[in-house]
Amino acid sequence: MNEKVIAKNLLDVEAVYLRPNDPFTWASGIKSPIYCDNRLVLSYPEKRDAVVSGFVSMIRREFPDADMLMGTATAGIPWAAMVAQELYKPMGYVRSSNKSHGKENKIEGKVTPGMKVVVVEDLISTGGSVKDVIDALRDAGCEVLGVAAIFTYLLPKAKQAFEDMNCELRTLSNYDYLLEAAVENDYIQEADLKKLQAFKADPTSDAWMNVE
Repeated sequence: MNEKVIAKNLLDVEAVYLRPNDPFTWASGIKSPIYCDNRLVLSYPEKRDAVVSGFVSMIRREFPDADMLMGTATAGIPWAAMVAQELYKPMGYVRSSNKSHGKENKIEGKVTPGMKVVVVEDLISTGGSVKDVIDALRDAGCEVLGVAAIFTYLLPKAKQAFEDMNCELRTLSNYDYLLEAAVENDYIQEADLKKLQAFKADPTSDAWMNVE
């Protein structure tokens, strides 16, 4: 699957929205020119099929030894389910916290020590949330082959996080491809590129908003 095609699909359905001159405020307080909600793709069958097809090809190519797919709660669950069905592999998901009743599970689905698992996620920002998933699976004795995600902002903090976790990350598209697709399809002006690139270089600073 072409990374730029996926990027354009995300832009087309406003799963990714660029607003370099009227920034969003993330939950962390960061002022950002980009907002991503890949759950919107689920509502568009053609775009959804392209993501599922991309994941299937990626996992066959990059993680051929995978025994099971594990979604992240909640955004990764539908993608893990659809892709697991296409690959005819077991599927489960990891909760953000242990269930408060019953067996108090954090991992839903049958896992056994030594099982080779691929984590399916929709978005990678800093890598913090997926770390909890990887830790839980490793604590259960699983071998995490890597993380497959739809999109990554390519933030330096995420790159460092995956290096620290000693975990592979593969994505269907990323911030750089998105900017190319956005310019080519008139979602942004060429003049906005410097701001968007400056944000990626240092998202913790508001300096990017003053770039001209």
